[in-house]
Amino acid sequence: MQQAAPLLVAFVSDLFFSTRIENAAHIAGFRMHLLERADALPGAPSPAAASGEALSGSSASLLDWLSQLQPALLIFDIDSSTLPWELWIAALKSASATRRLPILCYGSHVDTGRSARARDVGADAVVGKGRFTQALPQLIQKYARTPDWQAIAAGCAEAMSAIAQSGLQLFEAGNYFAAHEELEHAWKAEAGPGRELYRGLLQIAVACLQIERGNYNGAVKMFWRARQWLAPLSPACRGVNTPALRAAAAAVLEQVQQLGSARVAEANCSSLRPSAWLLPASP
Repeated sequence: MQQAAPLLVAFVSDLFFSTRIENAAHIAGFRMHLLERADALPGAPSPAAASGEALSGSSASLLDWLSQLQPALLIFDIDSSTLPWELWIAALKSASATRRLPILCYGSHVDTGRSARARDVGADAVVGKGRFTQALPQLIQKYARTPDWQAIAAGCAEAMSAIAQSGLQLFEAGNYFAAHEELEHAWKAEAGPGRELYRGLLQIAVACLQIERGNYNGAVKMFWRARQWLAPLSPACRGVNTPALRAAAAAVLEQVQQLGSARVAEANCSSLRPSAWLLPASP
């Protein structure tokens, strides 16, 4: 199966640098999405949250957007006056759904204080503009995180474990807590990328549990977290139709976000039951 080229997202407001990044990304075999201003961030702000990971304003939209895209690399221009890079990098690195995304920053080499702030809020690397322009293709290749598609395909071709099957039976019955426990046991019992299917499933089970408990923050966070584990999986993975699973999870998340914190318990997880996304057994 042919995979899409990895994605690079650049938060850059300078045309000179955005053009150079786009050219370097193309040479390195990456797709690129450019964001030049904070008000160009896709998605409307989510309902306000009382505490925990930022679930309101631009940070919420950023987390939602990037957890969907799962880019291989983020690049920030820390000299930009139109992008709240400190706020956004801190939000990305404090959220379980996005903290694994590598962040490369560049800026003036004489402003050491700004470079130090970028590192403090979580940037994986900060380089001066001179080095950035000279070594950009190498920097992209060094810091980008791309899946091992061959290992993922091999892991997905394996059979689902008996423990995981037990977890799905509990999930089908709407016993989300017990389903989470079984799927976590299944995840811990294995090594390799195929087990991440179980991690994504257990987090979706917890999202449904949080919906039942009326916990808006918890439900949204768990849906966001599950994306990073489910996104790279093969379309058919251990008997699971992963595109159908992701679509069902996205639909319930949208319902949760529309209902908001006051009515989250009204969201319906029945469309996420395994019978909706398990592939038919081979004869």
